[in-house]
Formats: sequence, C-alpha cells, structure tokens
Amino acid sequence: MPIPTATTTGPRPLPAPRRPAAAHRVAVLAYPGMSVFETGIVTEVFGLARPEFDVDWYDVVVCAERPGPVPVVGGASLHTPYGLAELAAARTVIVPGVPDVTADPSPELVTALGEARRRGARIMSICSGAFALAGAGLLDGRRATTHWRYAELLARRYPLVEVDPDVLYLDDGDLLTSAGSAAGLDLCVHVIRRDHGAAIANAVARRLVIPPHRDGGQAQFVEAPVPADPADDRIAVSLDWALAHLAEPLSVAQLAERAHMSSRTYLRHFARATGTSPIRWLVEQRVRASLTLLEETDAAVEQVARAVGFDTPVTYRHHFGRVMLTAPSAYRRAFRTGAGQRA
Repeated sequence: MPIPTATTTGPRPLPAPRRPAAAHRVAVLAYPGMSVFETGIVTEVFGLARPEFDVDWYDVVVCAERPGPVPVVGGASLHTPYGLAELAAARTVIVPGVPDVTADPSPELVTALGEARRRGARIMSICSGAFALAGAGLLDGRRATTHWRYAELLARRYPLVEVDPDVLYLDDGDLLTSAGSAAGLDLCVHVIRRDHGAAIANAVARRLVIPPHRDGGQAQFVEAPVPADPADDRIAVSLDWALAHLAEPLSVAQLAERAHMSSRTYLRHFARATGTSPIRWLVEQRVRASLTLLEETDAAVEQVARAVGFDTPVTYRHHFGRVMLTAPSAYRRAFRTGAGQRA
C-alpha cells in the first residue's frame, strides 16, 4: 500500500478527533456572520478536558449548515467538518445568537432541530438563538427567554411562546433558553449542575472566575458588587461577613454595624449597590447554600433548614419554592439521584 503524502495545494481538511465513546456529545451551531463569543462560551465550559473530575465529561463539536469555512465577525473564518447531521445526532444541541432576528431559520436547520427533538436531545439557545428554536416550532406552548431588547419581538413574531423577559435563563426540561450572551455562561453552569451536581458546577465556575449562580433577572446585580465608592466597599464587607454566618440569626442592624453605618443609611446604600433589600438577599443566599446539602447529604429537610439559618422547615420550604420554583424534596430527587450518570 503506498504511503500517503501531504499535499501543498489548498488547505488540509480538518480530521475528526478521536473521542471517548462514553462522552456526552454537545453540538453548537455556527452561523455565517456570527460573533464567536457565544460559541466560545460553549467550548470553554463543555469542551475543555476536566481530568480532575471523576465523571464522563462532554465532547463538543462545532457544526454548520454547510461544513467548511464559516465567516465570522472580524473578517476571520471558522472551519468545521461537522454539519447538520452531527447537530441532529448530539445529546445536547446549542444554538447561539442568530445574526438576524427578523429572518426565519432555514428549512434544513428546522429539520435538524426537529430530528434532535424527536430523538430526545436537550436543546438550548443563547441570547437571540431563541428565534431559531421558535422558528422551528420547538417553543410553541413553552416558556422561553431571550435578550431583553428582543423579548417583545420574540413574543410578537411567535405568539404561542410564553416569553419571560426578566430572567437570566429558563430551564423548561428538554428546552433551555438564556438571555444576553453572558447569560449563556449562567445557563451552561446550570446545565453542569443538572448533570453532575453542585460541587462540580461550583468548581467549573471557579475556573471561569464567575459566581456559580447570579441572583436576580436581566436587571442584574452581583452578590459582592465591585465597589464604586467607600460606602459600597463597606457593603461588600458586610456581605462577605453575612455569607460566612448564614446559619446564625442575622438582622439589618447587625449588617449595618459591620458596615459601620446606621440601619437607615445601610438600607439606602444596600439597595443602590445590589438592587434588592438585605432580607431578600439573605433569604436567597440561604436557599442557595442549602442546595449542596440537598444534593450531597442525607440530612432531613428540617436539618438543612436549620443549617442555613431558617427558623422553621415551613419558612424554608416557602422561600425555597419562591426562589427555585420547586420544593426541596423535589429538587433533591432531580439533582441527586444518578446525577453523575445522566451526563
């Protein structure tokens, strides 16, 4: 058999890399004229090897309607050997922001997304990618979100879609949508939490230098805001102290004392720095702190409630339902049982 020789005429085709059979394949769509930021989010979160985790990790492929060079913003091109057949065959399909929210998805993409849906794939969108999912009919009768500037248009173009413009992302089981581009990071970390649990999701978030969860909606605030003035810096110090003492009874007066402010002044600066009230912030932090206990321990709900600072299980269940839109027991069943095997 003759030995093949390299050719110097034209670009070499990209080889399909070897991939472990057990990997969970994630396919992300590449469009002509797209920004590569959202594709980069997907490849960063799911595509990098994570040998520190003793779980089967993901296998990412970038797909295009027509394999080959895909021109992207900035005059560059992204070359991929993968097409819509690979997209339709993946276990998770991700559609990033479309270049034109007034255009319909191509019939070929609609067919591929429909095939993925029939196969039981998990289908996600980032930012205006929701328009492609809606155009394929996948969001009819379902809740979805998109970037706030496109939410009204999405609702107008696709009246069967229940559009929520206020959230960072929506998990509707097999269909997940996110708001603006950076909210795609929040959604991807959420998916890792679904697949592998809180500890691994938190570790990935640390690697990305982002919070494992951002509270609030698209009018967003962060848990420890970058201080804009000395007063905000004192607010941030009080937040750090509160996070370290969630299991204890905490009052506005205590937080204000940590910030060296009167309670009235503290409330005013807290609202400006975070967009919420101290009590609401504490409740949400306590709920978030309970997630790991629900996922990783056998502690009864009553014990979990006490461990994160709720007076009674009834109060805990009430606030958990408001923040997480489910019950603690239901959350535990969904995120603990076989979490490492669902990926």
